[in-house]
Amino acid sequence: MSTIQILNRETLSDQKYPLKTFTYLKPDADGKMQEQKTEVYYRPDAVAALLYDQDKQKLLLTKQFRLPTYLNGNESGYITEACAGLIDDGETPEQTIVREAKEELCIDISNLRKIGAVYTSAGGITEYLHLFIAVYDSSAFKATFGGLAAEGEVIEPIELNFEEAKTMLKDGQFNDAKTVMLLQYYFFFC
Repeated sequence: MSTIQILNRETLSDQKYPLKTFTYLKPDADGKMQEQKTEVYYRPDAVAALLYDQDKQKLLLTKQFRLPTYLNGNESGYITEACAGLIDDGETPEQTIVREAKEELCIDISNLRKIGAVYTSAGGITEYLHLFIAVYDSSAFKATFGGLAAEGEVIEPIELNFEEAKTMLKDGQFNDAKTVMLLQYYFFFC
């Protein structure tokens, strides 16, 4: 039985996803109940996949504008990241990443393999991110911009050879957590 006691919850915003403040009691190291207050952003669960072509030694990533990175010091606001998206109601994580690959990169993927799942920012966001690797056919890939215009997305495909991606990873040129995790997994375990 949980010893956590929710004392109060207040909705701060409910525009896109709920942002709430919770006041609660939880035991400290000695078992004494301590009052805490935390903001929690209820963001849907998500998926991300590193797309690779083993034969041609290539990876396919995306480049897109992310306002929070711009507001936190990324001069252009653009980051290079793995194909990713939010899980829609009624979808499985696997169905979502297949859909996202089509929407973002206009491609089909195969040999989808789940490698894990993580909380993206456990201190304040509910989002649980399902991580995959999947095969794409680089010879059939046509570099076009993807994304959903209705969502204001303009997504540039970024195709890198393995050595270039390894060097960029080693030099700290990737600053998106899911992409770093997926690249590290791929280069260490595959």
